[in-house]
Amino acid sequence: MNFELYKDFLVKTAKELLAIDSPSGFTKNVTDYVYNIVKEMGYPVRCNNLGNVIVTVEGNIDDHSVALSSHIDTLGLMVRSITNDGYLMTTPIGSPILPTLDGEYCRIHTHSGDIYTGTVLSLSPAIHVFPDASTRQRDDKNMAVRIDEVVHTKEEVKSLGIKAGDFICYDPKTTFTDSGFLKSRFIDDKGCAALLITILKIMKDENLIPKNLTYFCFTTHEEIGYGGATLPSDAEELLVVDMGCVGDDLSCTEQQVSICAKDNVGPYDYEMVNRLITLSEQFGINYTTDIYPRYSSDAAALWRAGYDTRAALIGPGVHASHGMERTHIDGLMNTMKLIASYIGINK
Repeated sequence: MNFELYKDFLVKTAKELLAIDSPSGFTKNVTDYVYNIVKEMGYPVRCNNLGNVIVTVEGNIDDHSVALSSHIDTLGLMVRSITNDGYLMTTPIGSPILPTLDGEYCRIHTHSGDIYTGTVLSLSPAIHVFPDASTRQRDDKNMAVRIDEVVHTKEEVKSLGIKAGDFICYDPKTTFTDSGFLKSRFIDDKGCAALLITILKIMKDENLIPKNLTYFCFTTHEEIGYGGATLPSDAEELLVVDMGCVGDDLSCTEQQVSICAKDNVGPYDYEMVNRLITLSEQFGINYTTDIYPRYSSDAAALWRAGYDTRAALIGPGVHASHGMERTHIDGLMNTMKLIASYIGINK
């Protein structure tokens, strides 16, 4: 199969997904995007009560079912309070690396639907004014959002309709370089969601059918710990497609697909991991295996919910996760080839 024919579609889909604000708890726009693009392809698709998008693809073997999952929620911030001089104090959604947000542009979404722009800044933002501008802690007690409106008091900010609980979405700054790198926040995990959508397009265009009944799942609460807790209960296996880790004593590069043998929850299914290794070697896929010591996935939420489902985890190598992330088109393409091999459409 010539996966290269779908590279432009993958890039376009990734850019469109990354452009949609969708921190955990504020995901309707991105679920609408995924639902509509899959519906237009002609697949049966539904949203469950928590917002996960579930696509059902019939397979050649009716008595066996598997699921793939990628999450479309992201990290973000929320308004915690308003200072007397009109700045927004925040609380994190998920676990962003807060020092990397110093100076980032953002959008504040109010409950009434208005959107204001702003900048995340240290409370000592100017070297000419504050002696601790370079040394002050960059955390949620020492950083705030400066709103791009003429406001100087708490009351003036409140008159805009901004209040505690409003979502603050910071700019992903998505860039594809000529050398093949995707630089963006939230590659974890919209890069992989774009892969699942691309696989669906390939199957539709090429009239391909997976081996088994296959659920393509786009979850909306992974960054806060329970994205996989409401996946289809009849899936015997779950292949989580999430980012691979790069750095420290790990072997993965941004050009590879990583097969995770164990994360901080525990080992993934031994037989599934070995099967993924065998498929990678059979189809000449550039892969590595690794252990992620500070990582959990949709599989952890699924197991804690009591599912009798085996699981494995793969993903493209991503550098600087939860910060200013980067991967390479080769890593994305290798991951796509392994997904296709797993569901039985890689010929």
